[in-house]
Order: sequence, then C-alpha cells, then structure tokens
Amino acid sequence: MILIDLFIAGLKAVVGYASAHVITCLVPAFFIAGAMSALIPKEKIIKYLGRGVSKYKAYPLAVIAGLLLAVCSCTVLPLFAGIKKNGAGIGPALAFLYTAPATNILAILFTGSVIGWHFALARIVLSVLFAIIIGIIISYIFRKEDEAEEKDVCKISISQKVAHKKHTSFFEKYRLWSFFAVLIGILIVGTRVPGLARYIWIGVLVFVLAIIFKLFFTKDELKSWMSETWMFTRKIFPLLLAGIFVAGVLSALIPENFLSTVMGENTLFANLIAVIFGVFMYFPTLVEVPMAKLFLDLGMAKGPLLAYLLADPVISLASILVIRKLIGNKRTLVYVGLIIVFATISGLIYGSIIK
Repeated sequence: MILIDLFIAGLKAVVGYASAHVITCLVPAFFIAGAMSALIPKEKIIKYLGRGVSKYKAYPLAVIAGLLLAVCSCTVLPLFAGIKKNGAGIGPALAFLYTAPATNILAILFTGSVIGWHFALARIVLSVLFAIIIGIIISYIFRKEDEAEEKDVCKISISQKVAHKKHTSFFEKYRLWSFFAVLIGILIVGTRVPGLARYIWIGVLVFVLAIIFKLFFTKDELKSWMSETWMFTRKIFPLLLAGIFVAGVLSALIPENFLSTVMGENTLFANLIAVIFGVFMYFPTLVEVPMAKLFLDLGMAKGPLLAYLLADPVISLASILVIRKLIGNKRTLVYVGLIIVFATISGLIYGSIIK
C-alpha cells in the first residue's frame, strides 16, 4: 500500500506539471533552444572570449553566450573544455560555465512559471553578477597560470584572421532577429496571456514563423533546427519528468515540518545548508525547479530557496570531478568555494528583503 501511495503521489505531480507547463511554456522553449544551437554559429561567439580580448568585452560576451546557447548540464562541460582549448581566458570561460546552466532561457522561464517571476529575476541577475565576479577573481588569483597556458595556445594564422573578418550580411542578421523575435513572442504569449486569446495569438505567431522560415531559411537549416530541438527534448524531458515524479514521491515521504524546522527561517545556517545540498547533489537540467517548488511547499524559507537555486544547477559532485581535470585542483576549489560563499550571502540578503 505504501508503494502504491508513493507512486500515485509521483504520478499526480507529473500530471499536474504536464497540464500546467508543457504545452505553452516548455515546448516553445525547447524549440528556441534548438534554434539557438542550430542557427547561431558557436565559433563566432567563442572567438571573442580569448585571452587577448578586453575583459569589458569578454565577460559580457561570455555571459551572453551562456544565455543564448541554452545548453543543458550534459553539454556545458564539453563546451567549456572546447572554449578553454581554443584559447579563452580562465575568467571568461568560467563565466560561461556558470551562466549557461544557471541562466539559460529554459531555466529562467521555467522558474518564473513554476515558482514566481521575482525568483526568476533574482536568479538571472545574481547569476550574471556571480559569473562575472567569480571569473574576474579567479583570473586575478591565478593570472600566472593563465599566462603560462596562453603561451601554449597556437597563434591564429593570417588566413584564419582574414576568415574571421567576414561578417554576416544585413539580410542574415535580419532573418535571424525576426525569426527569434517571433519564437520568443510565442513563448511570452504562452506564459503570460490568459484564456482563449493565448491560443489564438500562438496560432497567428506560428503561421508568421512558418512564412519566415519558408522564405528565408533552407531545408537543411530546418532539419538542423528540428534535430537540435529533438536532442534537447529527448535528453532533458524524460529526466525532467522523472525528477518531477521523484519530487512528488518525496513530498509524500518528507515529514511536513522537516524543512520548515531545518531551513524554515532565513538564517546563515539554513542558507549554508541549502547551498551545500545544491552543490553536492546532482539534478538534471530544470529538475532543480520542481525540486525547489517542493521545498517551498514543505516550508523552506525563500532565502535558502534562492540560495539553493543559485548553486544546484551550476555545480555538482560529478561536474566538480570533471572541472578539476580541466583547470586543476586549486582553481576548482576556489571556484566551488566562491559559489558557496556568494550563494549563501545572497540567500541571506534576499530572504531579509522578500518575506
């Protein structure tokens, strides 16, 4: 009987999530993520993160790359390795590593629709600030190591430099901007417009999107877009549903006042425990959101909840083991330590403001 009750609790959580968020929020977001991955040339973003680029350009671009690429947690580590191998400085590379899973469009919109837009805003603003500050601190502390690595990177040949000077035409820029504007419009309508008007507007925008793609894009680009969208969907969606099912099961298992007792108040200890839990546990991309909603329903204070959200998607025990092979033990230790400190302090401050 107990197992049946737990299964029913998990199933209810999945059905409730699917009916409320999949069609109008998550499906458009997957299509946007797939389009960003298929149609925005990654090499054109990566080449601006090199060690010779001014930090006033490199860090904002690293953050924007993380925001636009919408990579999932299984993708960010090899991309980070590729960025480092292609000559990016440790600071911008870590800024990208932090930003991509923490502030990608799927995570932020999902956070807003499930938990609240104040959480989503705090999450994106603080994650961007942390990405830049942590990158700058580590770049300064380990500047000698960074300079030594720079000497090992081969210089770009003259022919490559000439190739890099080629810019996309005005037509290319226009078609991408219009395409993504309509896609984002669909997502905004799906998450913000209520009632029947939502579906009418979505139908109109989908029709406009089809015309834009028919006129301005090739069949190969369409295939690539669909392929990338399916890749995101098949890798993330089953794990997401599994995570939501587990969240439903945990909601039936965890005593009603457990979280409210341990992390129910906005104390330094409560925020630290929430961050440490987020750092060393692993949840697939987006699963941290239903888990956070579960914790909130079970009595976790809003400060520790935000602290958890600032740590969990960014780092885990598994990713720590990979990162240390790429940047060494010392830099990894400082990176993890800074995440713990910043997330804990931010949760404490946020919890004192938002009651």
